[in-house]
Amino acid sequence: MPLSTERKAEYFTKLKGLLSEFNKAFVVEVDNVGSNQLQVVRQALRGRAEVLMGKNTMMRKCIREFMEENPDSPIGQLEEVCRGNIGFVFTNGDLGAVREVLESQVRPAPARVGSVAPSKVVVPKGPTGCDPGQTAFFQTLQIATKITKGQIEMVNDTDLIEAGEKVTASQAALLQKLGIEPFTYGLVLKKVYDSGSLFDAKVLDITDDVLKAKFAEALAKIASISLAIGYPTKASVPHTIVNAYKAMLAITLQLENYTFDKADMVKEYLKDPSKFAGSGGGGGGGAAPVAAAAAAAEPEEEEAEAPAVDMFGGGGGGGGDY
Repeated sequence: MPLSTERKAEYFTKLKGLLSEFNKAFVVEVDNVGSNQLQVVRQALRGRAEVLMGKNTMMRKCIREFMEENPDSPIGQLEEVCRGNIGFVFTNGDLGAVREVLESQVRPAPARVGSVAPSKVVVPKGPTGCDPGQTAFFQTLQIATKITKGQIEMVNDTDLIEAGEKVTASQAALLQKLGIEPFTYGLVLKKVYDSGSLFDAKVLDITDDVLKAKFAEALAKIASISLAIGYPTKASVPHTIVNAYKAMLAITLQLENYTFDKADMVKEYLKDPSKFAGSGGGGGGGAAPVAAAAAAAEPEEEEAEAPAVDMFGGGGGGGGDY
């Protein structure tokens, strides 16, 4: 039913108000989401976000008018995403927290004839609760069965529907007989708008831990390249210092009349390792570092330079092959 002029004016005023008030928004797809489910989402987001649905033509027109009134606003790019069955979730809070609420608000739903399956449906083997008189129905779907204790039992797990396929009448009837609701529907995050930037919602999967791991990996590569070409950088200097210490230690161990503070303990260890047995307790101190230093200082025939120690604790080669 078309909206009256008054209702349209109210809608335009509300959307423009939201565009002015909030600097963040999710663009969500609402296929197969009913009004009751949307109401539950609104209640869950109360005080943190505002949910607004509408016709694409109205939303695009409203955004255009808003841009005419606010030509410097970057929010005009939202006009291009008003395609399909979508809506907006506006917020000024943490996008991650709002996302958790949206993704948690899903409901199981039956397979409807003609609908496109959002995911693969596998019917597990076992008793079906159907009487033997319905065996022909399962044979039509090419499902192997047997009769056990007066009811039909499926012999194997059955791949009934593939993701992206349309649900047939027989498939929907079988799932209904078995009481299976194979699909879940909710608001699907498509895009994220944040202070003038519009990007795919998958970007939110990049956590602080992922960023730290990527940074450490990049730092390790910079250190490796810097050491290989002999060009010092902040990433490579710690490795260079450690390598210089190893070289000095290796030379000092071959000399009887020269030593330095850091080499004394290593020399003592090489003379009599039993003196360090059990020292340092279980905390990892004492003998272990000395043994490691001694091992690193021992020259190797086929190695021109002792390998650099990984100063970054990374797993991919901060002090690997240079």
